[in-house]
Amino acid sequence: MLSVFGAPARAATDLELAQEWLTTWNTYKFTQVADPLPEGRSRASQSISIVIDAPRSQVFWAYSNFNNHIGANPVLERVVTHSDTTQYGIESRRLTAIEVIPMEPAPLTLNTHACQKLYLADYYYTVDSWSTGNIVTHQKITFEKVTGNKTKVTENLTFETPTELIDLALASGVQAHQGIQTVLKQRIESGAL
Repeated sequence: MLSVFGAPARAATDLELAQEWLTTWNTYKFTQVADPLPEGRSRASQSISIVIDAPRSQVFWAYSNFNNHIGANPVLERVVTHSDTTQYGIESRRLTAIEVIPMEPAPLTLNTHACQKLYLADYYYTVDSWSTGNIVTHQKITFEKVTGNKTKVTENLTFETPTELIDLALASGVQAHQGIQTVLKQRIESGAL
């Protein structure tokens, strides 16, 4: 999704990524939802669901660990966690997802900076992120018990982008998340996760 949105990221080491994360956090304040949006920006949302034949606690922990998304997201190369703290039943992770987009003459590396909050007692998590191109994504992923010890995972996705990118961001973002859902379902149900 991000290959058309910007220049390659420059950070190489985990320490440089942590500094880039902090700069992005302070600059874009990507956990905040603007209302109304500034002129020239648009917002679009869509929800997608999948039922996984496994208990809710197993699905929650496997699904919320972004290292398990490597390979499910074909361009995700690695995840760097800058901090992981738990307070009052909420686990907060500050992380950067490094995506490598195959392009000619050389691959394009993009860093998506995110804040993930896991609401442990309620079996859901949120993710707010910023990517090159000033693309902000807000997600709420819920895990609902359904009959037969199955779990329904619903991803509520919201994208905020420059107006000219919103349709592309929504379409490609939803498609990418649907692909990840399918692979995680296969991995969890097979016992790989």
